[in-house]
Order: sequence, then C-alpha cells, then structure tokens
Amino acid sequence: MQKLKRTDLFTLEAYAAERTAFRALVLAHKHDRKVALGEHVSLLFEDRLTIQYQIQEMLRIERIFEAEAIEEELDAYNPLIPDGGNLKATMLIEYEDVEQRKVALARLVGIEDHITVTVDGHPPVRAIADEDMERSNETKTSAVHFLRFEFSEAMVAAARAGARVEFASSHPAYLERTELAGATRTTLLADFD
Repeated sequence: MQKLKRTDLFTLEAYAAERTAFRALVLAHKHDRKVALGEHVSLLFEDRLTIQYQIQEMLRIERIFEAEAIEEELDAYNPLIPDGGNLKATMLIEYEDVEQRKVALARLVGIEDHITVTVDGHPPVRAIADEDMERSNETKTSAVHFLRFEFSEAMVAAARAGARVEFASSHPAYLERTELAGATRTTLLADFD
C-alpha cells in the first residue's frame, strides 16, 4: 500500500464539510478489519484508509494546517500502513469498568510480546510490538499497542490457498485463540496485494 502524502488529505475546511460521510465510510470499512481475541482484546488491522482517518482526526482536533506540522503527522502515522509483506494492527485492551481495567492492565504486563499469528504448516510468528515507543512498564501495560506481523511469501501463499490462519495470545493471564475467517480473512489477505 502506498504511504499517504499531504495531497491525499482533506484541508481542515474540506474535512469539516466531509467528516460525517467520511467517518461513516471508515467505520463501515473497519468492520471487516477487526479481530476479537477473546472478550477483552481486539486487533484492528490498519490500512491506508484507517490511517488517513486517524490523521484527519488529529489534524482536526489539534487544528493543524501548517505544511511542516502535517508532514510530522504523516511521518508518525505512515509506518502503521502495511507494506505488502505484513499486517499492522492496533491492539486494544478493552474493559468498560475503570477499576477492572486498572487491575487487568497490571495483570497483563507484556501481553504485546505474546501475540502471534500462525498459518498452518508454518511456525507461529510473534508480533513486533510498539516500534515507536515502549507502552508497558514493570507495573502495567497500556490499553493500546501497535503490532506488526511479518509474513513470509510461503505463509501468504498458504493462506491464500486456504490454510488456517490463527491469531493467539500466549500471555499466562490471557490465553486466547481466534481463527481468521469469512469477510475478515478475505479483507486482510487482500492487504498482501
């Protein structure tokens, strides 16, 4: 996927006019890009459109319109767009109750280093987590992590040929597995085109 350039973005004024329709488009687009890993962890697989939305929202919230500042946002977010040999995801740890979330984030320290993808016939591949900065310390983890899953050409070929694809957490406090299926499988495999 091509990285975003300044010319791909709406101006603040144009985005204000298009935001409602653009947001609806992106939310519908995200539906087949989300993988639930158990009850409390989800992986939202990013692509060019989801990242454009994140950038547009940052520009809107921060009222950024200077070229240099826009380039800084592009530099920060473009690495989250997959580049043909990988999938990139925002991992969300979700607990509605604030106190329950605090306890869980303390219990799940290091979970980002225990997330894998397995294509049948190939060894599991551990996600590369938080390349931009550490989001965990010895007492708690963050509710948001950024993951990169590197696939070999053989893994992509096997998945396209129908091999089972499974995401998993091997963290001792959160053992979960989810098979990639249906429209989500089709959508994510298209990211390798």
